Amino acid sequence: MSVSFRILGSSSSGNCALLQTAHTKVLLDAGFSAKRIEQMLESIGESIDSIDAVFLTHEHGDHAQGLRGLAKRSDLPVYANRDTADAVQAKYCRKRVNWQHFQTGTAFPFRDLRVRSFRLPHDAFDPVGFTFSWGEEGDLFARPGSLAWITDLGYVPAHVREHIREVDTLVIEANYDEELLERDERRPWSIKQRIRGRHGHLSNSATYEALEAILPQSRLQKVYLGHLSKDCNNVALVQEKFAGLGDKLSVEVVDPEIGTSPAMLKQAI
Repeated sequence: MSVSFRILGSSSSGNCALLQTAHTKVLLDAGFSAKRIEQMLESIGESIDSIDAVFLTHEHGDHAQGLRGLAKRSDLPVYANRDTADAVQAKYCRKRVNWQHFQTGTAFPFRDLRVRSFRLPHDAFDPVGFTFSWGEEGDLFARPGSLAWITDLGYVPAHVREHIREVDTLVIEANYDEELLERDERRPWSIKQRIRGRHGHLSNSATYEALEAILPQSRLQKVYLGHLSKDCNNVALVQEKFAGLGDKLSVEVVDPEIGTSPAMLKQAI
């Protein structure tokens, strides 16, 4: 079974990725306008009409604004917990979204995917991360693999570390460089405190320290570092910070302006 993954875009301005298995294509978040998401998909030979579902982490615009336009597809299921769905419906959508509610912390199937949600420490109504897994041990045609989508969080609590340990591929934020944030003159002190807080975002150092602690007892093979701030971080700084992990696993920094090239996940998955 061929499974591919591509981050269409990831930064403080917008986040969206495409996960494709033999039997389904799903978007992880919809943090760009619907028109922009359609253009991104068309640029890689895909169509919004081929998307089977959207999985939504929380209601902030850089993860959810695309629902304003995507809601016109009444047959497109959008998976979110109830608090997130209510917030997005009220803020962005005139048309009723085809909401598929789940309870945070539960697991459920979607076609050939097994999905698990878990709470993240972030300043939203009920923000979540997801793990997606597929395939079966011993099946030559559907070999197992897994991915975690963990974007916005102020720190990495124990239960999140456990979810990371269980997957092959991880997407996690490296949002800001501490010195660049401190020197930034456009953000008031209150915003800086929010970003640095336990319900804000992860700095480069915080993400590095978490991964360094998790790696020895994990099955991680690939890490994507995303959600970079365009003002308080850059690709070169993140690459330099995480160079020391390169001999332990594959690390890719997601350029805020580009996204990633297609990746075949875990064997000819």
